[in-house]
Amino acid sequence: METITVSKVAVAIMCMVAVLSLSAPLAVEGLTCGQVASSLGPCLNYLKVGGVVPPGCCSGVKSLSGIATTPADRKQACTCLKSISGSVTGINAGLAAGLPGKCGVSVPYKISPSTDCSQVQ
Repeated sequence: METITVSKVAVAIMCMVAVLSLSAPLAVEGLTCGQVASSLGPCLNYLKVGGVVPPGCCSGVKSLSGIATTPADRKQACTCLKSISGSVTGINAGLAAGLPGKCGVSVPYKISPSTDCSQVQ
């Protein structure tokens, strides 16, 4: 009878370990352009026409700043910003450059189409 109990306990433990390992979140390496685009989506109208920066825009800017914590992430964010700005017509480069400051965020590189993202630290 003890052998059956021990094996039932062992099977139960193995099942729990399997379930927990399947439900654990997978680690994501690095920042994606999808994350950058979704964070800054609420800013699009402001970046085209100006006016008041929407609260959702600043939330996205702050979120992106909190995600891009490593030099590799900041380089990726820079590359994504340049790519996105090149594919969306009508973005005002001056408004884009000033956006982090308007949202109370410091960015360690100039937001500009001329920024060399390979040099971003």
